[in-house]
Amino acid sequence: SRLLVKPGITGLWQISGRSDLSQEEAEHLDVSYIQNWSITGDLAILLKTVSAVIRGTGSY
Repeated sequence: SRLLVKPGITGLWQISGRSDLSQEEAEHLDVSYIQNWSITGDLAILLKTVSAVIRGTGSY
């Protein structure tokens, strides 16, 4: 199911640690996103992405 979703410009892994996450953790976040999708969840991810980019945490 994870591969059936088109990639977007951001996601849960980008706001949850980015490069600090293991592959398994990133995959779990992707599956969780798919199972719990909502428009309000997408809006929250977009807003949190701005903060993650400014902080730069987990970005190498």
